[in-house]
Amino acid sequence: MTLTRRPLLLGALAAPFAAPSVATRAAAQGTWPSRPVRIIVPFAPGGSVDTMGRAIAQSIQERTGQTVTVENRSGANGTVGGLFVAQSAPDGHTLCVSASLQTLARLIMRSPGYDPLSDLHPVARMGEGALILGTNPGRPQATMREIAEAARARPQEWSFGTSSLGSAGHLATIEFFRLIGADLTIVPYRGTSAALPDLAAGRIAGIFDPMLAMTPQVRGGTVRGVAITSPRRNDAVPDIATTAEQGFPSVDSQSWWGVWAPRGVPDATLAAITEQLRLVSEDAGVRQRLTGLGITTMFEPGAAFTDYIRRDYARTEQLLRLARFEPE
Repeated sequence: MTLTRRPLLLGALAAPFAAPSVATRAAAQGTWPSRPVRIIVPFAPGGSVDTMGRAIAQSIQERTGQTVTVENRSGANGTVGGLFVAQSAPDGHTLCVSASLQTLARLIMRSPGYDPLSDLHPVARMGEGALILGTNPGRPQATMREIAEAARARPQEWSFGTSSLGSAGHLATIEFFRLIGADLTIVPYRGTSAALPDLAAGRIAGIFDPMLAMTPQVRGGTVRGVAITSPRRNDAVPDIATTAEQGFPSVDSQSWWGVWAPRGVPDATLAAITEQLRLVSEDAGVRQRLTGLGITTMFEPGAAFTDYIRRDYARTEQLLRLARFEPE
C-alpha cells in the first residue's frame, strides 16, 4: 500500500460561579486538584479524542470547582502533545487524554522524541468503541464487497484516509486492504476533523474512524456508514451492518481512550486523580453523551490499564509487521 504524505477554556464562563471555598479547601488540604488543570489532547479539535477529553474535563470541573482547560496540541501522530505532557511538572495538574495511538510512537515513527511507554504514567482507560467505515455518499457502492470489487478494478480511485498513522482506523484499513488483495493509497491526516472535509468532497474515498466522531456525520448525511467493526450492531447506528455480517470478521479493530500523567507524580496525587476519573465514569451526563455516540464508558485503572496496553501494543506490532509497514 502507498502512503501519501486552539486552546479552549472550558471554565471561562463557569469559573466565576464556582464556589471559592472548594478551591481554597483543596489547596489547604493539599488534595487534587489544588489549582487549574490542563488536559492536553494531542489531536485537532472535533475528533473522537477531543470529544472524550472535553467530556472528562467538564465532569471534573463541575465536581471539583476547579477550572479545567483543554488544549489541543496536535502533530506527529500524537507525539507533540504526548511529549509536552511527559516534560511537564509531575504534580498532576497537566494530563494527557488520548487514544490507543498514544502508546505506539515507537512502532510508527523512527524518532518520536520520547517513549510513551516509559515516559508517561497510564492512569486509567476510560472508554472503548467500534469504528465506522464511512465513504463519500456520492459513490454508489453501499457494502464492503461492492467496495472491494470497485477498488480491485480501479485502485487509483479508492484512496482511504486515516486520522493518524497507527490509529485503530489505520489498522482496520490495513486489514481490509490485505483481505481484498488491493494495493491502495492511505492518506494520513492530523486528526479526524482534517480528514472529513476531504471525504465529503470526494478527495478520498473512505475512512475507518471511531463512532464517536463518525456517528454525527452519518446521521447528518455527509458520510455514508457502510460497516461497523463490532460483534453486533450498535443502537446508535442500527442500520449499519457489522464487518462480520458482510464477510470480513477480522476487520474488528476497536478504538479506546485513556488518561496519562507525567512520570513521577506522587502516589497520593495519582490516587486522587484516579478517584476523580472513577467518578467521571459514573457520571450520568458523560455516559449519556458518549453512549449516544456508540462509546462504552469504562474505568480500568493502574496495573490493569498497563497490562491492556502491553497486549494492545503486541497485537499492533504483529499487524504492522504483516503489512510490511515501515516507520517514518
